[in-house]
Amino acid sequence: DTHYRIEGPAVPAFQAAFAENWLETTGETLQGGKFYPAVAPAGGLDAQLILSSQPNGSENMELMMLAAIAAAKDHLRIGMAYFVPDDIALQQILDARKRGVSVDVIVPNWLTDVPVVRKGSRFFWGELLKAGVRIFEFQPTMYHPKLLIVDDAWVSFGSANLDERSLRLNDEASLNVYGLEFARTQIDVFNEDLKRSRQVSLEEWQARPLSEKVTDYFASRFRSQL
Repeated sequence: DTHYRIEGPAVPAFQAAFAENWLETTGETLQGGKFYPAVAPAGGLDAQLILSSQPNGSENMELMMLAAIAAAKDHLRIGMAYFVPDDIALQQILDARKRGVSVDVIVPNWLTDVPVVRKGSRFFWGELLKAGVRIFEFQPTMYHPKLLIVDDAWVSFGSANLDERSLRLNDEASLNVYGLEFARTQIDVFNEDLKRSRQVSLEEWQARPLSEKVTDYFASRFRSQL
């Protein structure tokens, strides 16, 4: 996982997200200065919190991620614990490659807490690998970040994965940060993870045993729930 300390005006947005979930769970409304103290200005970065929840606002996260991928001009870096994009997101990534955008994706190896997600993800790698998307499996341990970096300027991180469950079903929160210096720090983290990851080739993907291809296929049929 990656960890962040957030200060300044972005904090009340996180408080509001917590308060909404607290109200849904307990029926209690959190009010007053005890819960919402004055927040002093801090830092110089532009940040935007995106919330997504059922039944209202369930499309916010999906639209944000699709728009971000569509805006990429140079390099798209994706680090996801659960990477099972739907057909639209897959096409957006393939369209980015057609525009000449470099695309690197880091996902977990077999050390994952939800093996069926890895299998469902792997079924869809063929088109991506053929298009020149570089896919890496993180080796040392379980990989759990949710990180999207567009070019060298824009970063999104939080709870949302690039999968249908995160983008359409779950309550999620992701912070978008715009800033060259901050983006560089996140690219450095991503590159360090790349050094500890193993690239998966198209030939390796095609040479999977038949038993794995079959189970990958059946896992992929549950994509909307993964």
